[in-house]
Amino acid sequence: MSVNCGIVGLPNVGKSTIFSGLSATKAEVANYAFCTIEPNKSIVNVPDARLDRINTINPAEKVLFATMEFVDIAGLVAGASKGEGLGNKFLANIRQTGMIAHVVRCFDDPDMIHVMGSIDPVRDIGIIDTELILADLETVLNRLEKNQRLKKNPDKKVSGKAIAEEAFLQRLSAHLEEDLPARALEISDDEALIMQELFLITAKSELLVCNVDEASINQENQYVQAVRELAKATNREVITLCGKLEAEISELEDADERALFLAEAGITITGLQQLSQKAYHMLNLRTFFTVGQKENRAWTFHEGDKAPRAAAVIHTDFEKGFIKAEVYHCEDLFALGSESAIKSKGKLRQEGKEYVVQDGDVIFFKFNL
Repeated sequence: MSVNCGIVGLPNVGKSTIFSGLSATKAEVANYAFCTIEPNKSIVNVPDARLDRINTINPAEKVLFATMEFVDIAGLVAGASKGEGLGNKFLANIRQTGMIAHVVRCFDDPDMIHVMGSIDPVRDIGIIDTELILADLETVLNRLEKNQRLKKNPDKKVSGKAIAEEAFLQRLSAHLEEDLPARALEISDDEALIMQELFLITAKSELLVCNVDEASINQENQYVQAVRELAKATNREVITLCGKLEAEISELEDADERALFLAEAGITITGLQQLSQKAYHMLNLRTFFTVGQKENRAWTFHEGDKAPRAAAVIHTDFEKGFIKAEVYHCEDLFALGSESAIKSKGKLRQEGKEYVVQDGDVIFFKFNL
């Protein structure tokens, strides 16, 4: 299950600061390019107010949130697709992630060097876009070249597959040559399977993360407005956060102190919480819950998964020996106030192998080995 998000962008736009806030650990941060070479990784809780409410109604000894992995990838530069600035290595790191959080600098600070010498987030996004598209174009052209050889293979299955792929690969390469990402190309289900084999970077979902100064948290500056216009035109989503402020918040261990800090900053949810929640949903990940005296827990499944597949998230044996699932929705618990009330109102359902699990379901799996 792909539950990781790569944090990318130009050098010195605040990627490592944001990553440090996410993980509450200190990634290597410095005021020069390529201070991060090997990608830093961190498993991060995905905040979920529903689990907090469940635990208020049915207190447990332990509360475990869903998690996902964030990967801090070194800054890319113009020419990365040709190997500039260790670009090949960093592009390979991006290929291994499930989606991209593209951090773009949207603040002025004369003491913080910008690799391009000025602040222009739209230009910066364009640089990264171009490098990722060029890297994907090279991948597709290499596949086309390989397919020319495979078309002559005596194995009809091998040659037939190569012939069947050719028209799509040519259409895809032409699309990329127009400086358009792979995700913007309309494709059939069969073509989607070919696309998956290519591991294209620009086929991944991409979230634009505007890193602003404290003055722009509650009132967007002109840089963020420009990014939003670009995002609307290119069908991308945007969130805004202040990396410096988020790093300060992450260092506060006391919950009351953190709440006071947020109130003084005029925000109800941190930007990093928004980032983890948004990334989680953009990966088509959803949550079901298990409830008990010892543990209330959020579990991650892919949207559209049926009950046996969701059960396997807890343990593979649950899928193998699946009998049925007892299910109710967390909103019913919030409305009725207890599991006993849910049962008396007939809201507890018995579901079989074909049941498609819904986000927010509370499930008890029955299985036999």
